[in-house]
Amino acid sequence: MSRTALVTGGARGIGRGVAIALADAGFDIAMLGLETLAESETVVEAVKRHGQRAFYLQHDIAQIETFPALVEEIQSALGPVDCLVNNAGVSSLRRSDLLDVATDSFDRSVAVNLRGTFFLTQAVARHMIATPASAPQSRYRTIVTITSANAEIIGPDRADYCMTKAALAMMSKLFAARLAAENIYVSELRPGIIRTEMTLPATEKYERLIETGGVPIARWGTPDDVGTTVAALAEGKLPFSTGEVINVGGGLHLHRL
Repeated sequence: MSRTALVTGGARGIGRGVAIALADAGFDIAMLGLETLAESETVVEAVKRHGQRAFYLQHDIAQIETFPALVEEIQSALGPVDCLVNNAGVSSLRRSDLLDVATDSFDRSVAVNLRGTFFLTQAVARHMIATPASAPQSRYRTIVTITSANAEIIGPDRADYCMTKAALAMMSKLFAARLAAENIYVSELRPGIIRTEMTLPATEKYERLIETGGVPIARWGTPDDVGTTVAALAEGKLPFSTGEVINVGGGLHLHRL
């Protein structure tokens, strides 16, 4: 049975790792991202090497008015979405003191990380529920929202980012409660220190944290670590769980005295 996954921010970083892991698990992959078609070519070819179809759309998820047509376009190209992975997100425009957070950075974080993610999830959930009754009843459907360890652990110089990730944690619980009766399973995945372009500016800080025992599994995480976990959720490896928080941070979330 053909299955389709939609991965936002799928052309690079964590999204790329997720897209490839899901392709390896047998999903056709639709991806949204800010990158051009040429810039997405590497991940598109990687998906195809796994024998799966790839469909890339250059799209800013802050543009919520386009979502109904966008979901229809993906369904026409690859079939109904069985797995939505909310990965796209932005960090603070400038790392700064809480008292210096600027409105442009705050509004951008809310527009992309929270508002865009919420309304895309809403649009995809509506389509999942409306999938024709003739579709296979064994179809396992999931929504995975990738937040951050900063949904719980404060980052004093990235307040706007942290607040949107905390809001997404509640969003995931709300959708889990609403969609359980529709046999749609919802999870929140919290990456820790993952080596990507987004974490590059804080490399020295994170290296010190890892070296001094702040991460019990003492290494950087990789996009593949996240992708492997998402694939397990999408394949139904946790069939009696919804609304769960899955930490992928090497134990970063473990508070110790």
